[in-house]
Amino acid sequence: MKIAYCDCFSGISGDMFLGALLDAGLPLGYLNEQVAALRLVEHVTLSVDQVHKGALRAAQLEVHVESTHPSDHRHFTDIVQLIESSSLSPKAKSTSIAIFDMLAQAEARVHGSAVEEVHFHEVGAVDSIVDIVGAAAGLEYLGVEQLFASALPMVSGQVQTQHGTLPLPAPATLELMGMTRMPVVPSPAQVELVTPTGAAILATLATFEQPAMTVSRTGIGAGRREMPWPNVLRVILGESEVISSSGLVQIETNIDDMNPQVFGYVMGKLFAAGALDVFFTPIQMKKNRPATMLSVIARRTDEATLAQLILQETSTLGVRVLPLIHRYETQREMRAVQTEYGEVPVKLKYVDGKVTQAAPEHDVCARLAAERGVTLMAVYTAALAAARVFVTAETPGVSETPGV
Repeated sequence: MKIAYCDCFSGISGDMFLGALLDAGLPLGYLNEQVAALRLVEHVTLSVDQVHKGALRAAQLEVHVESTHPSDHRHFTDIVQLIESSSLSPKAKSTSIAIFDMLAQAEARVHGSAVEEVHFHEVGAVDSIVDIVGAAAGLEYLGVEQLFASALPMVSGQVQTQHGTLPLPAPATLELMGMTRMPVVPSPAQVELVTPTGAAILATLATFEQPAMTVSRTGIGAGRREMPWPNVLRVILGESEVISSSGLVQIETNIDDMNPQVFGYVMGKLFAAGALDVFFTPIQMKKNRPATMLSVIARRTDEATLAQLILQETSTLGVRVLPLIHRYETQREMRAVQTEYGEVPVKLKYVDGKVTQAAPEHDVCARLAAERGVTLMAVYTAALAAARVFVTAETPGVSETPGV
């Protein structure tokens, strides 16, 4: 299973996290496409600069916004509508909305309002929307199935906001730390090292422990401030090294009385809540009624959360759990290839250290085919041909790991 570990010794912000993903192999062109998919009223482009923080080289994300009618203040419902109406992938949509939902809950608690009434200020600005959506799309592109993180630095001091002078950590950041029981360590810094956006990404997606893993690459994202130490975030990518002692479970339920349109929505919610895989099977129930079996593969630690989500979001009266499952898994990697029609992400499959299969991303091929006025197979074949350069790539081979 492909995992990532965030080494947050100098904190985390949205742009530091996204800079680290870019440094770890996320193509800038792909990220700009994901931002364009949001169809913001502002014209937004991204660039990345190589900088030095102390003795360390790092990637610094730059967000360029051009607009005569900026929309820096957005309600939570506005952001959800913006994401849902975009052409992002279903998983990127659900993950982005889950992060903003977590952030909205924290803001609502801080200000004593309902989630629907939350009015984002700095967090709702274009760069933060880009950071969160980019993080969701970037993790999906890199194939990260589980995110881990170190303890966060607990600072003191004050910060200037549109609400006036506030203590550090910022109230929303501190609320997120408490909501998800984040581990923290004392820091001598009296400036903001953990932003609400960075905290929301980790609160939604991360497990706060250091995993056993085989390291494949590292991305280093730069912070804006100059500190006595290198102000960077290190995101370490690799493969899970051991099978968790808690194992995996499969959660199932049969449903014959629910609007079929709800299934897609439930799938997105389950993935955002930590499901490793979700699938539907047509079945026949008693009295020969057609029905759908909803199956979810998950870590045992997520069992209760996902079971409760199914009970809340579907018409079922109960679920069953099949414990202790695992799979044999080949290593996978996403790489971008250039074709005459444009850049295409390709998923590479490795067996015994060699590439045995390349699968171009269907949605990107379909979009390029429509834009260039050619057939889907023309783009698909061109991407396969370009992927032949990876045939001699060497990487660790098959391992038995928990997964979907």
